[in-house]
Amino acid sequence: MEQFTEFVKPELLVLVPVLMFVGLGFKKWGKFKDNHIPLALGGCGVLLSALYIVGTTDTFYWQDTLMALFTAFTQGILCAGLSVYVNQIWKQETK
Repeated sequence: MEQFTEFVKPELLVLVPVLMFVGLGFKKWGKFKDNHIPLALGGCGVLLSALYIVGTTDTFYWQDTLMALFTAFTQGILCAGLSVYVNQIWKQETK
């Protein structure tokens, strides 16, 4: 797992447990099929990381804005993937 966390910004690692709990909420809500939950978590991860990146970055030029959006997208997807990964490890260990 350490290989994966090298790519995620340290300040965004908090999204991993947050997204894990959001995924558990989606599962208990029952409106999402199990195979759609990772996609929904990806969207939530991108949105939450975009809020953080845009809130903490000064964007003066269009290149800065594009870089902020790229960073938000990649960090959100990585955090969502890590949350699904952690959830699956937790399930396997409790069986």
